Amino acid sequence: MKRLSLTLCVLLTCSLWIWGQGAKNIQINEVLTDNSTSIQDEFGNNLPWVELSNIAYSTYNVRGMYLTTDTTVLNKSMSAPERIAKMVLIPNNERRTSLSARQHLLFYFNSNPAKGGLHLALNIESGKPLWVALYDGNGVDLIDSVSVPALPKDCSYARAQDGSSKWVIKATDAVTPGIENFIQVEETKVAKIKREDPHGFGITVLSMGVVFSCLALLFIFFTFFGIYMKHKQAIRDAIDKQPLKTVTKVGEEVSDLGHKANVVLKDGLRTKGIDKEIYIAVISMALKQYMDDVHDVESGIITIRPKQTKWTRI
Repeated sequence: MKRLSLTLCVLLTCSLWIWGQGAKNIQINEVLTDNSTSIQDEFGNNLPWVELSNIAYSTYNVRGMYLTTDTTVLNKSMSAPERIAKMVLIPNNERRTSLSARQHLLFYFNSNPAKGGLHLALNIESGKPLWVALYDGNGVDLIDSVSVPALPKDCSYARAQDGSSKWVIKATDAVTPGIENFIQVEETKVAKIKREDPHGFGITVLSMGVVFSCLALLFIFFTFFGIYMKHKQAIRDAIDKQPLKTVTKVGEEVSDLGHKANVVLKDGLRTKGIDKEIYIAVISMALKQYMDDVHDVESGIITIRPKQTKWTRI
């Protein structure tokens, strides 16, 4: 009999310890005190809210637990009934209070429990600091609490991510009711520039550097292009200024030299490159002058050394 009683006590103690450990996995995850454009309740009202999350991978039902915003419950000398009187009970007749692994649940402040199990008669003032605490069903064990600073409209106070001990004020477009607090969002290039260069000095220097680099490249290109075109025009002008006769004369000299070279090759060096036609022309001119009495009066005797030629008398 004693052994059975001992076993029952051990089982009861283990059950209470396991249940208590499960309650520790429930955390206050996000709080919004001034709601004008955030999530609405099922009646279309914008109410302040608190979000609970189950950070464990097992299901836990938060029914029978308590929420409060009264700091006087921290007085350790206060009895459990006195403390519970300053709290609001999470109702038992709401199926949504059973939180599965990593699930979130919203409770609305400044509301009437008659509207539903998620509506609590906890009245808070918008835009003022707030303390929110979650107590276990015995009204004694503090499960979680957070001191919320005065928040701007539609901004929330939330953990940096689920289960984190760091709290941050989240902007209106970053509020996450009913879902995980941390959302991976890629930062845009414009946002990154604004964050890294808030005064715009870096982007100014970069822009001016690009502009001046382009101008320098254009200056170099047009400088060399101008030099090239200038030399090209100078060559054309030099060609246009040369007289046509010079070119013709050079052609004649080249032709004459070619002709003399041809004679030398044919008759050898004894004629010294003088064409036979030149000899004929000289003799003909001398005879012509003689016939026309151009020469001075002499003895009338012409001495001509005989030489074998191919000429015949006409």
